Amino acid sequence: MKPIRMLLLCAVFATTSAYAEIYKRVDKEGHVTYSSEPIRGAHKLKLEPLPTTQPPKALPDKRSSEESSFPRVDKETQIRRDDKRRRILEDEMATEQQALADARTQLKVAEDTPQVYTGADGKTYRNMAKYEESVQAAQENVRMHENNLRAIQTEIDNLK
Repeated sequence: MKPIRMLLLCAVFATTSAYAEIYKRVDKEGHVTYSSEPIRGAHKLKLEPLPTTQPPKALPDKRSSEESSFPRVDKETQIRRDDKRRRILEDEMATEQQALADARTQLKVAEDTPQVYTGADGKTYRNMAKYEESVQAAQENVRMHENNLRAIQTEIDNLK
């Protein structure tokens, strides 16, 4: 909140200094001093307001000319294209659902299969780091396929 107050305070002081009167003083050696406060021997300058420029005229809208020159397709062609796109997306959806089922199977196998190794003494030990790594990779694979399914469904929903 303090930076906003500080900014507003600076803006107020900046605007008040913009309306200050200007005084000019020339000393005995010919040095010229300008000041915003009255000083002895200075006289107030009467300055004309600065000229303002007119804003540039708006350019004609290019979109209207581009839209008229943009190629159009008839309604039947567009319907055929939309139907073809829908079929492609539905095929992708089926493929992705199968891939998700396979990924879930791989996750189940990874969770049910402990990673083991045989030590130098001949005993068998569980390798928890390797087990967690394989389970995590399988979970990420499942998540990826679920996200892909959501994206494909969104595409299908957005079709006309």
